[in-house]
Amino acid sequence: MLKNYATQMIKQIISDNMPTQAVVNALESHNFKGQVYLIAIGKAAWTMAKAASDYLGEQLARGIVVTKYEHSGGRLPGICIYEAGHPVSDQNTIVATQECIKLATELTADDELLFLISGGGSALFEAPLDGITLEELQFINSQLLASGANIVEMNMIRKRLSGVKAGRFAKLAAPAQVFAVILSDVLGDRLDSIASGPAVADNSTVEDALRVVEKYNLQLTGLQRDYLFTETPKEITNVETLITGSVRTLCNAAAKTARELGFTPHILTTTMDCEAREAGRLLSSIAAGIASGNSTISRPCAVIFGGETVVTVKGSGKGGRNQELALSAARGISGLENAVVFSLGSDGTDGPTDAAGGIVDGTSYEKLKNAEYSYDKVLANNDAYRGLQAIDGLIITGPTGTNVNDVSVILLA
Repeated sequence: MLKNYATQMIKQIISDNMPTQAVVNALESHNFKGQVYLIAIGKAAWTMAKAASDYLGEQLARGIVVTKYEHSGGRLPGICIYEAGHPVSDQNTIVATQECIKLATELTADDELLFLISGGGSALFEAPLDGITLEELQFINSQLLASGANIVEMNMIRKRLSGVKAGRFAKLAAPAQVFAVILSDVLGDRLDSIASGPAVADNSTVEDALRVVEKYNLQLTGLQRDYLFTETPKEITNVETLITGSVRTLCNAAAKTARELGFTPHILTTTMDCEAREAGRLLSSIAAGIASGNSTISRPCAVIFGGETVVTVKGSGKGGRNQELALSAARGISGLENAVVFSLGSDGTDGPTDAAGGIVDGTSYEKLKNAEYSYDKVLANNDAYRGLQAIDGLIITGPTGTNVNDVSVILLA
């Protein structure tokens, strides 16, 4: 029964965070004086572009969408749609980005560019600097993804090797004015980190980037290191920016739905940023404390955490941060009645898998043992997908059309 409530929450959380109305609200706040050109990048690019296309009608001259494979909803009038690699760029990324650069550099002072940005843009929007190959860029990104670095740290490196990140794309569009509408997937809504900040001045420094290289022992070529010493743009004058959605809206939607289902909601944080398995253990300990009565929170309750955890990959398994978080909570809530923990990636794709996240209850740990899986070995091998799959613990939503971080929830009836 409790898992049914969790399923209802998951569906409503995603529904409440679709960017359509948020994009319309942003466009209504802006005065477009003439023909508008559109570029949309990220996992939510198609959904955002569809909303803009419907709103602007004939005022939209033409546009380009660059999104992840299987994240397009079909044709849009006057808009070319490209699907490309994520979380690692591929050749389609380069081709699509070059088309965006071509459009931007053809604009005049009388034109206006509507730039729709969502999470995933760092991988999906890329033009390597001279001398850096796609293969080299893929190797660097693979190192970053496996290192345990957070998104801000990863993007400090990415933006210094790119011709479109760190405000450089906005400079290419000058003298045209750019109206950037952003769906944030970065904790604290740090603009220079969302999609690596293609339309905003960069706040990070050379020293910041070098510290990331040293911290995670990244392997870089001499040319790549040279580029790290080249400072990024610190002033952009042709851009107006508006954030339309973030992890706060995700957590608020979870709280609203929980209340409607009869649970008292408690949002504990919107800035969870740690190893996924550590977060899972924390959630399970909080759940156990509430269940035992040793907490100021009482049942029935929904304890909500927003943010983005990381996974330091040491094994060869299959999974994602939300799956690893959920599975790591299973042992701590083992035996608890009417207790569920779930963790959800709002974009519907958690890591390089078809799952959006994972869900466990008081029986999951024993079910995993009965399925002849070692809990410790599954986690050590970063194989949460197969572990959860064996106990019917995967959350499968398909691509959702939005991307505003992750939400993790303890449900206790």
